[in-house]
Amino acid sequence: MSYIPHTPSEIEELLSTIGLKSIEDLFSDIPEEIKTKAKENFKIQASNSEIELLEEIKTIAKKNVGKDYISFLGGGAYNHYIPPFVKMVSQFPTFYTSYTPYQPEISQGVLQAIFEYQSLICDLTGMDVANASLYEAGSGIAESALMCIRINNRKEVIISEGLNPEYILTLKTYLKAQDIKVIELPLNKNGETNIELLEKMISNNTSCVILQNPNFFGIIETKLKEMSEIIHKNNALFILSIYPISLGILRPPSEYDVDIVVGEGQSLGIPLAYGGPYLGILATKKDFIRQMPGRIVGETIDLEGKRGFVNTLQTREQHIRRAKATSNICTNEALSAIMAGVYLSLLGKKGLKRVAEICFSRAHFLKDKIEKELNLELSYPNAYFFNEFVVKLPEDSTVILKKLEERKILGGIPLSKFYPDRNKEILIAITEKNSIGEIEYYLKALKEVTKEN
Repeated sequence: MSYIPHTPSEIEELLSTIGLKSIEDLFSDIPEEIKTKAKENFKIQASNSEIELLEEIKTIAKKNVGKDYISFLGGGAYNHYIPPFVKMVSQFPTFYTSYTPYQPEISQGVLQAIFEYQSLICDLTGMDVANASLYEAGSGIAESALMCIRINNRKEVIISEGLNPEYILTLKTYLKAQDIKVIELPLNKNGETNIELLEKMISNNTSCVILQNPNFFGIIETKLKEMSEIIHKNNALFILSIYPISLGILRPPSEYDVDIVVGEGQSLGIPLAYGGPYLGILATKKDFIRQMPGRIVGETIDLEGKRGFVNTLQTREQHIRRAKATSNICTNEALSAIMAGVYLSLLGKKGLKRVAEICFSRAHFLKDKIEKELNLELSYPNAYFFNEFVVKLPEDSTVILKKLEERKILGGIPLSKFYPDRNKEILIAITEKNSIGEIEYYLKALKEVTKEN
Protein backbone atom coordinates (compact mmCIF):
# COMPACT_ATOMS: atom_id res chain seq x y z
CA MET A 1 0.00 0.00 0.00
CA SER A 2 1.18 3.52 -0.75
CA TYR A 3 -0.23 4.77 2.52
CA ILE A 4 -0.28 2.92 5.84
CA PRO A 5 -1.44 5.13 8.74
CA HIS A 6 0.49 3.21 11.44
CA THR A 7 4.23 3.46 12.03
CA PRO A 8 6.27 0.28 12.57
CA SER A 9 6.47 1.03 16.31
CA GLU A 10 2.68 1.48 16.50
CA ILE A 11 2.13 -1.81 14.66
CA GLU A 12 4.51 -3.53 17.08
CA GLU A 13 2.63 -2.06 20.04
CA LEU A 14 -0.75 -3.16 18.62
CA LEU A 15 0.47 -6.73 18.03
CA SER A 16 2.08 -6.88 21.47
CA THR A 17 -1.19 -5.82 23.10
CA ILE A 18 -3.07 -8.75 21.57
CA GLY A 19 -0.20 -11.20 22.05
CA LEU A 20 0.91 -11.66 18.43
CA LYS A 21 4.33 -11.39 16.79
CA SER A 22 3.43 -10.45 13.23
CA ILE A 23 0.54 -9.26 11.06
CA GLU A 24 0.50 -12.69 9.41
CA ASP A 25 -0.46 -14.17 12.81
CA LEU A 26 -3.79 -12.35 12.51
CA PHE A 27 -4.68 -14.84 9.76
CA SER A 28 -3.42 -17.98 11.49
CA ASP A 29 -6.96 -19.45 11.66
CA ILE A 30 -7.10 -19.66 7.87
CA PRO A 31 -5.87 -23.10 6.67
CA GLU A 32 -2.60 -23.01 4.70
CA GLU A 33 -4.12 -24.71 1.66
CA ILE A 34 -6.67 -21.90 1.36
CA LYS A 35 -3.94 -19.27 1.63
CA THR A 36 -1.95 -21.03 -1.09
CA LYS A 37 -4.95 -21.19 -3.42
CA ALA A 38 -5.73 -17.55 -2.73
CA LYS A 39 -2.22 -16.49 -3.70
CA GLU A 40 -2.50 -18.47 -6.95
CA ASN A 41 -5.94 -17.04 -7.76
CA PHE A 42 -4.84 -13.48 -7.07
CA LYS A 43 -2.17 -13.56 -9.76
CA ILE A 44 -3.26 -10.82 -12.14
CA GLN A 45 -3.35 -11.83 -15.79
CA ALA A 46 -3.03 -9.56 -18.77
CA SER A 47 -6.18 -7.47 -19.14
CA ASN A 48 -8.71 -7.90 -21.95
CA SER A 49 -9.62 -5.13 -24.33
CA GLU A 50 -12.88 -3.29 -23.64
CA ILE A 51 -14.58 -5.14 -26.53
CA GLU A 52 -13.46 -8.53 -25.19
CA LEU A 53 -14.54 -7.61 -21.69
CA LEU A 54 -18.04 -6.60 -22.79
CA GLU A 55 -18.45 -9.85 -24.72
CA GLU A 56 -17.35 -11.85 -21.68
CA ILE A 57 -19.87 -10.02 -19.48
CA LYS A 58 -22.65 -10.70 -22.02
CA THR A 59 -21.74 -14.41 -22.05
CA ILE A 60 -21.93 -14.57 -18.25
CA ALA A 61 -25.22 -12.62 -18.23
CA LYS A 62 -26.84 -15.19 -20.53
CA LYS A 63 -26.58 -17.72 -17.71
CA ASN A 64 -29.03 -15.70 -15.60
CA VAL A 65 -32.44 -17.26 -15.05
CA GLY A 66 -34.99 -15.37 -17.12
CA LYS A 67 -38.30 -13.82 -16.09
CA ASP A 68 -40.20 -16.82 -17.48
CA TYR A 69 -39.52 -18.75 -14.25
CA ILE A 70 -42.17 -18.87 -11.53
CA SER A 71 -40.70 -18.57 -8.05
CA PHE A 72 -41.92 -20.17 -4.82
CA LEU A 73 -38.73 -19.38 -2.94
CA GLY A 74 -38.65 -17.69 0.47
CA GLY A 75 -36.65 -18.47 3.57
CA GLY A 76 -35.93 -14.83 4.40
CA ALA A 77 -35.96 -13.18 0.96
CA TYR A 78 -39.27 -12.78 -0.88
CA ASN A 79 -40.42 -11.90 -4.37
CA HIS A 80 -42.93 -9.18 -3.50
CA TYR A 81 -44.31 -6.67 -5.98
CA ILE A 82 -42.48 -3.33 -5.96
CA PRO A 83 -44.54 -0.39 -7.27
CA PRO A 84 -42.59 1.65 -9.87
CA PHE A 85 -43.08 4.76 -7.71
CA VAL A 86 -40.68 3.27 -5.13
CA LYS A 87 -37.86 3.08 -7.66
CA MET A 88 -38.69 6.50 -9.09
CA VAL A 89 -38.44 8.30 -5.73
CA SER A 90 -35.44 6.37 -4.41
CA GLN A 91 -33.47 7.17 -7.57
CA PHE A 92 -33.80 10.91 -7.23
CA PRO A 93 -30.18 12.15 -7.48
CA THR A 94 -30.46 13.78 -4.04
CA PHE A 95 -31.16 10.36 -2.50
CA TYR A 96 -29.29 8.09 -4.87
CA THR A 97 -25.92 9.83 -4.67
CA SER A 98 -25.94 11.16 -1.11
CA TYR A 99 -23.54 9.80 1.49
CA THR A 100 -23.58 10.00 5.28
CA PRO A 101 -25.42 13.20 6.30
CA TYR A 102 -22.65 14.59 8.50
CA GLN A 103 -23.64 18.22 7.90
CA PRO A 104 -27.34 18.69 8.76
CA GLU A 105 -27.50 22.15 7.21
CA ILE A 106 -26.99 20.65 3.73
CA SER A 107 -28.53 17.19 4.34
CA GLN A 108 -32.10 17.97 5.45
CA GLY A 109 -33.72 15.91 2.68
CA VAL A 110 -31.84 12.70 3.46
CA LEU A 111 -32.15 13.24 7.21
CA GLN A 112 -35.92 13.69 6.92
CA ALA A 113 -36.23 10.58 4.73
CA ILE A 114 -34.35 8.53 7.33
CA PHE A 115 -36.42 10.05 10.14
CA GLU A 116 -39.65 9.11 8.32
CA TYR A 117 -38.31 5.57 7.85
CA GLN A 118 -37.61 5.29 11.59
CA SER A 119 -41.10 6.58 12.38
CA LEU A 120 -42.71 4.07 10.02
CA ILE A 121 -40.78 1.16 11.58
CA CYS A 122 -41.96 2.30 15.02
CA ASP A 123 -45.55 2.40 13.71
CA LEU A 124 -45.16 -1.07 12.22
CA THR A 125 -43.61 -2.72 15.29
CA GLY A 126 -45.15 -0.63 18.05
CA MET A 127 -41.71 0.02 19.53
CA ASP A 128 -40.50 3.34 20.95
CA VAL A 129 -37.42 3.93 18.78
CA ALA A 130 -35.84 2.56 15.61
CA ASN A 131 -32.34 3.17 14.32
CA ALA A 132 -31.37 4.22 10.82
CA SER A 133 -31.04 0.55 9.82
CA LEU A 134 -28.32 -2.10 9.64
CA TYR A 135 -26.86 -4.32 6.89
CA GLU A 136 -29.48 -7.10 7.02
CA ALA A 137 -31.38 -9.26 9.52
CA GLY A 138 -28.45 -11.53 10.42
CA SER A 139 -26.19 -8.72 11.58
CA GLY A 140 -29.24 -7.09 13.18
CA ILE A 141 -29.80 -10.14 15.37
CA ALA A 142 -26.12 -10.29 16.30
CA GLU A 143 -26.07 -6.58 17.16
CA SER A 144 -29.24 -6.91 19.25
CA ALA A 145 -27.67 -9.79 21.22
CA LEU A 146 -24.61 -7.62 21.89
CA MET A 147 -26.97 -4.88 23.05
CA CYS A 148 -28.46 -7.23 25.63
CA ILE A 149 -25.03 -8.35 26.83
CA ARG A 150 -24.03 -4.72 27.38
CA ILE A 151 -27.29 -4.05 29.24
CA ASN A 152 -27.23 -6.94 31.73
CA ASN A 153 -23.62 -8.18 31.48
CA ARG A 154 -24.65 -11.84 31.18
CA LYS A 155 -22.75 -14.37 29.09
CA GLU A 156 -25.41 -16.71 27.67
CA VAL A 157 -27.82 -16.36 24.75
CA ILE A 158 -30.73 -18.73 24.06
CA ILE A 159 -31.96 -18.96 20.46
CA SER A 160 -34.91 -20.84 19.04
CA GLU A 161 -34.13 -23.51 16.45
CA GLY A 162 -36.86 -21.82 14.43
CA LEU A 163 -34.49 -18.92 13.75
CA ASN A 164 -33.27 -18.66 10.16
CA PRO A 165 -30.12 -20.88 10.03
CA GLU A 166 -28.19 -18.16 8.20
CA TYR A 167 -28.99 -15.73 11.02
CA ILE A 168 -27.79 -18.33 13.52
CA LEU A 169 -24.44 -18.63 11.73
CA THR A 170 -24.00 -14.85 11.71
CA LEU A 171 -24.91 -14.64 15.40
CA LYS A 172 -22.46 -17.38 16.37
CA THR A 173 -19.70 -15.70 14.36
CA TYR A 174 -20.23 -12.43 16.21
CA LEU A 175 -20.49 -14.01 19.67
CA LYS A 176 -17.58 -16.44 19.33
CA ALA A 177 -15.05 -13.63 19.70
CA GLN A 178 -16.95 -12.35 22.75
CA ASP A 179 -16.79 -15.78 24.45
CA ILE A 180 -20.60 -15.83 24.74
CA LYS A 181 -22.36 -19.20 25.08
CA VAL A 182 -25.14 -19.82 22.53
CA ILE A 183 -27.80 -22.39 23.48
CA GLU A 184 -30.29 -23.64 20.89
CA LEU A 185 -33.87 -24.19 22.04
CA PRO A 186 -35.65 -27.06 20.20
CA LEU A 187 -39.06 -26.85 18.53
CA ASN A 188 -42.09 -28.92 19.50
CA LYS A 189 -43.93 -31.29 17.15
CA ASN A 190 -45.96 -28.38 15.73
CA GLY A 191 -42.84 -26.48 14.72
CA GLU A 192 -43.16 -23.86 17.46
CA THR A 193 -40.51 -23.02 20.06
CA ASN A 194 -40.81 -25.46 22.96
CA ILE A 195 -42.06 -23.33 25.86
CA GLU A 196 -41.64 -26.13 28.43
CA LEU A 197 -37.96 -26.48 27.55
CA LEU A 198 -37.53 -22.72 27.68
CA GLU A 199 -38.61 -22.74 31.33
CA LYS A 200 -36.03 -25.41 32.09
CA MET A 201 -33.14 -23.92 30.10
CA ILE A 202 -33.36 -20.24 31.04
CA SER A 203 -31.23 -19.18 34.02
CA ASN A 204 -29.62 -16.25 35.81
CA ASN A 205 -26.83 -16.43 33.21
CA THR A 206 -29.22 -15.84 30.29
CA SER A 207 -28.77 -12.42 28.74
CA CYS A 208 -31.52 -12.76 26.13
CA VAL A 209 -33.81 -15.16 24.30
CA ILE A 210 -34.14 -14.79 20.52
CA LEU A 211 -37.23 -16.01 18.68
CA GLN A 212 -38.52 -15.53 15.13
CA ASN A 213 -42.15 -15.02 14.14
CA PRO A 214 -43.13 -16.45 11.73
CA ASN A 215 -40.16 -18.74 12.14
CA PHE A 216 -37.91 -20.11 9.38
CA PHE A 217 -40.41 -22.91 8.66
CA GLY A 218 -43.23 -20.37 8.25
CA ILE A 219 -44.84 -21.27 11.59
CA ILE A 220 -46.56 -18.58 13.65
CA GLU A 221 -45.51 -18.69 17.31
CA THR A 222 -48.73 -18.80 19.37
CA LYS A 223 -47.13 -18.61 22.85
CA LEU A 224 -45.21 -15.35 22.54
CA LYS A 225 -46.98 -13.70 25.48
CA GLU A 226 -46.30 -16.67 27.77
CA MET A 227 -42.68 -16.92 26.64
CA SER A 228 -42.22 -13.19 27.19
CA GLU A 229 -43.38 -13.59 30.79
CA ILE A 230 -40.92 -16.46 31.37
CA ILE A 231 -38.06 -14.45 29.88
CA HIS A 232 -38.74 -11.33 31.94
CA LYS A 233 -39.37 -13.31 35.12
CA ASN A 234 -35.73 -14.39 34.82
CA ASN A 235 -34.62 -10.78 34.19
CA ALA A 236 -33.50 -11.64 30.66
CA LEU A 237 -34.35 -9.65 27.53
CA PHE A 238 -36.65 -10.70 24.70
CA ILE A 239 -35.52 -10.29 21.06
CA LEU A 240 -37.99 -11.04 18.26
CA SER A 241 -37.11 -11.35 14.57
CA ILE A 242 -40.00 -10.37 12.30
CA TYR A 243 -41.13 -10.64 8.67
CA PRO A 244 -42.47 -7.07 8.13
CA ILE A 245 -45.21 -8.01 5.65
CA SER A 246 -46.76 -10.42 8.18
CA LEU A 247 -47.41 -7.48 10.52
CA GLY A 248 -50.14 -6.45 8.11
CA ILE A 249 -52.31 -9.06 9.86
CA LEU A 250 -50.33 -10.21 12.93
CA ARG A 251 -50.13 -8.36 16.24
CA PRO A 252 -47.14 -6.00 16.59
CA PRO A 253 -44.23 -7.20 18.75
CA SER A 254 -44.86 -4.47 21.33
CA GLU A 255 -48.02 -6.30 22.42
CA TYR A 256 -45.84 -9.17 23.62
CA ASP A 257 -43.58 -6.85 25.64
CA VAL A 258 -40.65 -7.51 23.29
CA ASP A 259 -37.50 -5.59 24.23
CA ILE A 260 -35.79 -5.52 20.83
CA VAL A 261 -37.30 -6.11 17.40
CA VAL A 262 -35.11 -7.07 14.44
CA GLY A 263 -35.95 -8.19 10.95
CA GLU A 264 -35.15 -8.27 7.26
CA GLY A 265 -36.58 -5.26 5.43
CA GLN A 266 -36.03 -6.63 1.91
CA SER A 267 -39.74 -7.36 1.54
CA LEU A 268 -40.49 -3.63 1.88
CA GLY A 269 -39.89 -2.57 -1.70
CA ILE A 270 -36.29 -3.77 -2.08
CA PRO A 271 -35.31 -6.04 -5.02
CA LEU A 272 -33.90 -9.52 -4.41
CA ALA A 273 -30.71 -8.62 -6.31
CA TYR A 274 -28.61 -11.75 -5.66
CA GLY A 275 -28.67 -11.27 -1.90
CA GLY A 276 -28.27 -7.55 -1.38
CA PRO A 277 -27.97 -4.83 -0.52
CA TYR A 278 -30.73 -5.56 1.98
CA LEU A 279 -31.98 -3.78 5.08
CA GLY A 280 -31.56 -4.71 8.73
CA ILE A 281 -34.46 -3.47 10.87
CA LEU A 282 -33.76 -2.76 14.53
CA ALA A 283 -36.23 -1.15 16.98
CA THR A 284 -36.32 -1.17 20.76
CA LYS A 285 -37.75 0.30 23.95
CA LYS A 286 -36.73 3.84 24.83
CA ASP A 287 -34.82 2.55 27.88
CA PHE A 288 -32.20 0.94 25.64
CA ILE A 289 -31.73 3.73 23.12
CA ARG A 290 -28.12 4.45 24.12
CA GLN A 291 -27.13 0.83 23.52
CA MET A 292 -28.41 0.79 19.94
CA PRO A 293 -25.86 0.37 17.13
CA GLY A 294 -25.57 2.74 14.22
CA ARG A 295 -27.31 6.10 14.29
CA ILE A 296 -30.66 7.69 15.09
CA VAL A 297 -31.99 10.74 13.27
CA GLY A 298 -34.05 13.10 15.41
CA GLU A 299 -36.44 15.98 14.80
CA THR A 300 -35.92 19.45 16.26
CA ILE A 301 -36.86 23.11 15.82
CA ASP A 302 -34.31 25.63 14.55
CA LEU A 303 -33.82 29.23 15.72
CA GLU A 304 -36.51 30.39 13.30
CA GLY A 305 -39.02 27.87 14.65
CA LYS A 306 -38.82 25.67 11.56
CA ARG A 307 -38.83 21.89 11.63
CA GLY A 308 -35.35 20.41 11.23
CA PHE A 309 -33.50 17.08 11.41
CA VAL A 310 -30.15 16.06 12.89
CA ASN A 311 -28.10 12.99 13.71
CA THR A 312 -29.23 12.80 17.35
CA LEU A 313 -27.24 9.69 18.27
CA GLN A 314 -24.36 8.24 16.28
CA THR A 315 -22.39 5.99 18.61
CA ARG A 316 -20.23 4.59 15.84
CA GLU A 317 -16.54 3.81 15.99
CA GLN A 318 -15.70 6.41 13.34
CA HIS A 319 -17.27 9.16 15.41
CA ILE A 320 -16.51 10.52 18.87
CA ARG A 321 -17.15 7.23 20.67
CA ARG A 322 -14.19 5.47 19.06
CA ALA A 323 -13.32 2.34 21.10
CA LYS A 324 -16.41 2.85 23.27
CA ALA A 325 -18.77 2.68 20.30
CA THR A 326 -21.73 0.33 20.53
CA SER A 327 -20.93 -1.15 17.13
CA ASN A 328 -18.57 -1.25 14.16
CA ILE A 329 -21.51 -0.90 11.78
CA CYS A 330 -20.29 1.75 9.34
CA THR A 331 -23.31 2.40 7.17
CA ASN A 332 -27.02 2.84 7.65
CA GLU A 333 -28.16 1.36 4.33
CA ALA A 334 -29.82 4.73 3.75
CA LEU A 335 -30.93 4.08 0.17
CA SER A 336 -32.56 0.76 1.14
CA ALA A 337 -34.20 2.46 4.13
CA ILE A 338 -35.57 5.19 1.87
CA MET A 339 -37.01 2.53 -0.47
CA ALA A 340 -38.69 0.85 2.51
CA GLY A 341 -40.02 4.19 3.71
CA VAL A 342 -41.50 5.01 0.30
CA TYR A 343 -43.03 1.51 0.05
CA LEU A 344 -44.70 1.72 3.47
CA SER A 345 -45.93 5.28 2.84
CA LEU A 346 -47.36 4.27 -0.53
CA LEU A 347 -49.21 1.19 0.73
CA GLY A 348 -50.33 2.58 4.08
CA LYS A 349 -51.97 0.40 6.73
CA LYS A 350 -54.77 -0.80 4.45
CA GLY A 351 -52.43 -1.64 1.58
CA LEU A 352 -50.00 -3.56 3.80
CA LYS A 353 -52.91 -5.49 5.32
CA ARG A 354 -54.19 -6.35 1.85
CA VAL A 355 -50.78 -7.64 0.69
CA ALA A 356 -50.51 -9.78 3.84
CA GLU A 357 -54.03 -11.15 3.34
CA ILE A 358 -53.27 -12.17 -0.25
CA CYS A 359 -50.03 -13.90 0.77
CA PHE A 360 -51.82 -15.71 3.59
CA SER A 361 -54.88 -16.82 1.64
CA ARG A 362 -53.01 -18.03 -1.44
CA ALA A 363 -50.48 -19.95 0.66
CA HIS A 364 -53.30 -21.73 2.44
CA PHE A 365 -55.03 -22.38 -0.88
CA LEU A 366 -51.87 -24.09 -2.16
CA LYS A 367 -51.40 -26.01 1.10
CA ASP A 368 -54.98 -27.39 0.96
CA LYS A 369 -54.55 -28.48 -2.65
CA ILE A 370 -51.22 -30.20 -1.94
CA GLU A 371 -52.77 -32.18 0.92
CA LYS A 372 -56.08 -33.09 -0.74
CA GLU A 373 -55.21 -33.46 -4.43
CA LEU A 374 -51.57 -34.55 -4.31
CA ASN A 375 -51.81 -36.54 -1.04
CA LEU A 376 -48.52 -35.08 0.16
CA GLU A 377 -47.92 -34.54 3.86
CA LEU A 378 -46.95 -31.35 5.63
CA SER A 379 -44.11 -31.53 8.12
CA TYR A 380 -46.18 -29.51 10.60
CA PRO A 381 -49.82 -30.28 9.67
CA ASN A 382 -51.37 -28.78 12.82
CA ALA A 383 -49.40 -25.55 12.87
CA TYR A 384 -50.55 -22.04 12.04
CA PHE A 385 -48.52 -20.42 9.27
CA PHE A 386 -48.39 -17.15 7.36
CA ASN A 387 -47.18 -17.61 3.77
CA GLU A 388 -44.64 -20.44 4.04
CA PHE A 389 -44.91 -24.11 4.90
CA VAL A 390 -42.84 -27.31 4.73
CA VAL A 391 -43.91 -30.24 2.52
CA LYS A 392 -42.64 -33.83 2.61
CA LEU A 393 -41.78 -35.35 -0.78
CA PRO A 394 -41.61 -39.02 -1.84
CA GLU A 395 -37.91 -38.78 -2.77
CA ASP A 396 -34.88 -36.55 -2.47
CA SER A 397 -36.03 -32.93 -2.71
CA THR A 398 -33.20 -31.87 -5.02
CA VAL A 399 -34.37 -34.41 -7.60
CA ILE A 400 -37.95 -33.14 -7.47
CA LEU A 401 -36.87 -29.50 -7.57
CA LYS A 402 -34.64 -30.16 -10.58
CA LYS A 403 -37.60 -31.62 -12.48
CA LEU A 404 -39.72 -28.60 -11.54
CA GLU A 405 -36.94 -26.31 -12.72
CA GLU A 406 -37.09 -28.01 -16.11
CA ARG A 407 -40.72 -26.84 -16.19
CA LYS A 408 -39.64 -23.24 -15.41
CA ILE A 409 -40.61 -23.47 -11.73
CA LEU A 410 -38.42 -22.65 -8.74
CA GLY A 411 -40.40 -24.96 -6.48
CA GLY A 412 -38.99 -24.16 -3.04
CA ILE A 413 -35.94 -24.37 -0.82
CA PRO A 414 -34.59 -27.87 -0.06
CA LEU A 415 -34.25 -28.13 3.72
CA SER A 416 -31.24 -30.40 3.19
CA LYS A 417 -29.34 -27.19 2.37
CA PHE A 418 -29.41 -26.40 6.09
CA TYR A 419 -30.45 -29.70 7.68
CA PRO A 420 -28.78 -32.72 5.96
CA ASP A 421 -31.15 -35.23 7.57
CA ARG A 422 -34.20 -33.49 6.06
CA ASN A 423 -33.47 -34.37 2.44
CA LYS A 424 -37.10 -35.03 1.46
CA GLU A 425 -38.59 -31.73 2.60
CA ILE A 426 -38.99 -28.37 0.90
CA LEU A 427 -39.96 -24.92 2.17
CA ILE A 428 -42.55 -23.31 -0.14
CA ALA A 429 -43.35 -19.58 -0.06
CA ILE A 430 -46.18 -17.60 -1.64
CA THR A 431 -46.37 -13.85 -2.21
CA GLU A 432 -48.96 -11.60 -3.85
CA LYS A 433 -47.02 -12.03 -7.13
CA ASN A 434 -48.01 -15.72 -7.32
CA SER A 435 -51.30 -15.68 -9.20
CA ILE A 436 -53.91 -18.43 -8.88
CA GLY A 437 -52.94 -19.49 -12.41
CA GLU A 438 -49.30 -19.88 -11.38
CA ILE A 439 -50.32 -21.85 -8.30
CA GLU A 440 -52.48 -24.18 -10.43
CA TYR A 441 -49.57 -24.69 -12.84
CA TYR A 442 -47.28 -25.48 -9.89
CA LEU A 443 -49.76 -28.02 -8.54
CA LYS A 444 -50.02 -29.71 -11.93
CA ALA A 445 -46.23 -29.87 -12.33
CA LEU A 446 -45.67 -31.09 -8.77
CA LYS A 447 -48.24 -33.85 -9.30
CA GLU A 448 -46.48 -34.93 -12.49
CA VAL A 449 -42.96 -35.02 -11.06
CA THR A 450 -43.99 -36.87 -7.88
CA LYS A 451 -45.90 -39.49 -9.90
CA GLU A 452 -42.86 -40.07 -12.12
CA ASN A 453 -41.15 -41.81 -9.20
